[in-house]
Amino acid sequence: MKFKEFNLKEPILRAITETGYLNATPIQSNAIPYIIEGKDLIGCAQTGTGKTAAFAIPILQRLQVTRHQNSIKTLILTPTRELAIQIDENFKSYGKYLPFKQLALFGGVHQNKQVTSLNKGIDILIATPGRLLDLIQQKILTIENVEILVLDEADRMLDMGFIKDVKRILKMLPAKKQTLFFSATMPPSIREFANSILNNPIEVNVAPVSSTAQTIRQSVYFVEKKQKPGLLTNLLEENEFKRTLVFTRTKHGADKLVKHLSRTGINAAAIHGNKSQNARQKALLDFKESRISVLVATDIAARGIDIEELPHVVNYELPNIPETYVHRIGRTGRAGAAGIAVSFCDSTEEITDLNNIQKLIGFKVPVANRLAHII
Repeated sequence: MKFKEFNLKEPILRAITETGYLNATPIQSNAIPYIIEGKDLIGCAQTGTGKTAAFAIPILQRLQVTRHQNSIKTLILTPTRELAIQIDENFKSYGKYLPFKQLALFGGVHQNKQVTSLNKGIDILIATPGRLLDLIQQKILTIENVEILVLDEADRMLDMGFIKDVKRILKMLPAKKQTLFFSATMPPSIREFANSILNNPIEVNVAPVSSTAQTIRQSVYFVEKKQKPGLLTNLLEENEFKRTLVFTRTKHGADKLVKHLSRTGINAAAIHGNKSQNARQKALLDFKESRISVLVATDIAARGIDIEELPHVVNYELPNIPETYVHRIGRTGRAGAAGIAVSFCDSTEEITDLNNIQKLIGFKVPVANRLAHII
């Protein structure tokens, strides 16, 4: 379906066209008409399917300019700073010819600049739950005029322990509003929560989390834990991996791996929850602009990473949640592009994780020749 078929306002259609997008993705085709109609909606779609545009475009279509202090009309809750920034960038892109103002609100930075923006009037607020509650408690902002609520990456938000904060925020919102609930997975607990806060929602399911893009070439190396650093170094050097996103399970593991890579002359940086906002943004920008060739990330930090033409993903440590594997490798092979996803599997601790992943995706990941790459 083409975007022009949605009868969008001319400024929105012009902005979308300038981004190079002509055809809507399945989640966009299915969700946008219902959101424009004002329906509550549950959207289940994995990363890389155009989920942000699926709610950003119709929200811009529905909004009217009534700006004054504390007149926030749209509130988007998201679990991480990176996601908040990414969503903010999307709204700026699609709404560049509209008069709306938006703000990404998150912790880890001083609040003064955010407060200054809020005092000038904001139509669209993209916020992490903690900083939002903090400013509400300081009586710096109110959400009593919100007309559209979006819960983005709901499964990750609840996994990260935000459920109490989200429920507190929900009590502060007006009863009459449109609620949009987007999640990459829909386990029973998430579905129960969604049904408790939505009113006769339309449900849209596309690209189930069990599927991996056919454009991604997957492989697994069976390798002992102590041999993983050497294997990764050799893969990066011998195969000339230009830009590689590497996943570790822990923050400590990410920092340790970066130190190892740096000692071998490979430019790398880590991105995780213990890093300051400035450090995380610098690492991400350096990676996007190829000043470093390797970005080592934990899963939570990586949820906001959206990089065009990312050719390589390495699971240095396999995730213990099978769906996370699909999210990780979905960072490459986006929008029909080719990608390579390599996983390292310890023969003792991670075999169960690999078996669970293969059960979810429905096939055995091809085994690579590890001996050719280990010193």
